[in-house]
Amino acid sequence: MSKNALRYPESAITAGRFGTARVHGNPIAMAAREIAAVTSEPAARSKYGNVPTVVNGITFDSAREAARYEVLARLQLAGQISELQIQVPFDVVPAAVVAGKSRRPVRYIADFVYRDAGGARVVEDVKGMLTAIYKLKRHLMKVVHGIDIVEVK
Repeated sequence: MSKNALRYPESAITAGRFGTARVHGNPIAMAAREIAAVTSEPAARSKYGNVPTVVNGITFDSAREAARYEVLARLQLAGQISELQIQVPFDVVPAAVVAGKSRRPVRYIADFVYRDAGGARVVEDVKGMLTAIYKLKRHLMKVVHGIDIVEVK
């Protein structure tokens, strides 16, 4: 290779192309890269070991959350609860300008919100582990909105 030749990382080559240019090279190495690209590695484990689960076309963050949804959906069909919602956001700290920079609001996203048989609003969160951030947001939900979160384990 001449010292004036273009150099680029191997990872920039996709399906024998670099941008719109076709890359010619060692066909055996090209075949090996194509096989490596198709061979899937196991997905990295999530931080808390949750496995995304799909129920009725809805993807939940964990199997536990999906199972809770199935229970709540059955309760709604039976008429014991109503207005079942999933992933409902609540602003616990409003947007603000801090030191001249615009900051987004801090949000708590409830797993489920519904009305019980008595008409009271219930905010529910499926938890495997109580993180420090969750505990802070739970406290803010009580202070800002006057809502106690029902934790399902």
